[in-house]
Amino acid sequence: MTTITFDTHKFVRKLKEAGFEEKQAEALTEAMQAVINESELVTRRDLQIELAPIKADINLMKWMLGAVLGLAIANFAKQFL
Repeated sequence: MTTITFDTHKFVRKLKEAGFEEKQAEALTEAMQAVINESELVTRRDLQIELAPIKADINLMKWMLGAVLGLAIANFAKQFL
C-alpha cells in the first residue's frame, strides 16, 4: 500500500486562517494525522494487481461460454436442418 505525506504546518495555518484557535487547529491536525497514519490506502496500481487474475478468469469464462454456445447452435442446426 502507499503512504500519504501530510503537511501539518500548512494544515494548522489554514485552520487558523479559517478562524480556528491555535489549540483547536493543533488538536484537529493531530487527529487527522493519526487517522491518515492508521488507514491503509489503496492505489489504482494496487487494484490493478489484485484484479488482474479476476479479469483473466472472466475472459476465460467468456471464451468458454462462446464455445459452448457455438457447439449448441451447431448441434441445433445439425438436428433440424
